Amino acid sequence: MPGDAHIIVRDLTMAYGDFVLMRDLDFRVERGDIFVIMGGSGCGKSTLLRHLIGLNEPAKGEIFYGRENFTSADRARRVELLRSVGVLYQSGALWSSMTLAENVALPLQEFTDLRPAQIREVASLKLSLVGLRGFEDYYPYQISGGMQKRAGLARAIALDPEVLFFDEPSAGLDPISSKRLDDLILELRESMGATVVVVTHELASIFAIGTNSIFLDPETRTMIASGPPLELRDRSQDPKVREFLRRGRIGGMEEVA
Repeated sequence: MPGDAHIIVRDLTMAYGDFVLMRDLDFRVERGDIFVIMGGSGCGKSTLLRHLIGLNEPAKGEIFYGRENFTSADRARRVELLRSVGVLYQSGALWSSMTLAENVALPLQEFTDLRPAQIREVASLKLSLVGLRGFEDYYPYQISGGMQKRAGLARAIALDPEVLFFDEPSAGLDPISSKRLDDLILELRESMGATVVVVTHELASIFAIGTNSIFLDPETRTMIASGPPLELRDRSQDPKVREFLRRGRIGGMEEVA
């Protein structure tokens, strides 16, 4: 039986028809982890995230949430399990015709019995937690890309999830905005006690926030390393992992932009 890890992946194969993208994935996401799924472009990082939240079905293998088999659960049970999950998509995925408060209110309207005034209050609180107090009535096109990401994060935490999934959260952000988002992820993990799963190839974010990780290799079509990112950078014997995690180093020193 699975143990007390928050998420357990066993013998997972991801495929599109006869084309196998990744095979034989085995890993555990412990409670409170900031778990990084990393690897080069096209290795299947975002596809793995989609499997973890049930948007894609595995060709083989199982995914457990705690001791419960998510893969074999029926639709109703999956929906119930996913109520404890929040997702921040790469684009932010905000509805452009809705204000920030209305975007954050969507999961509250769907999954709670709160009255409209209460929903507005909770939406304002969540926006304030991500540094967007006073922006409730703004539309996505009126704010910067970094602010849109934070608004998407406010919506992701609307239901106080136990697990937060991030798909390339720093994509399209400048280094300062990216650092602010990393700091916010750390703050929310501490304040909410959530487990975080992050898909990213950004080294600064990987080292700043990652407590554990796996490395997906498109050539062998499987995971070739797992462990804390800093340990993999300094101690991995695999040249692919070392090359990925030591990008930007000059003469043994990190390049400063």
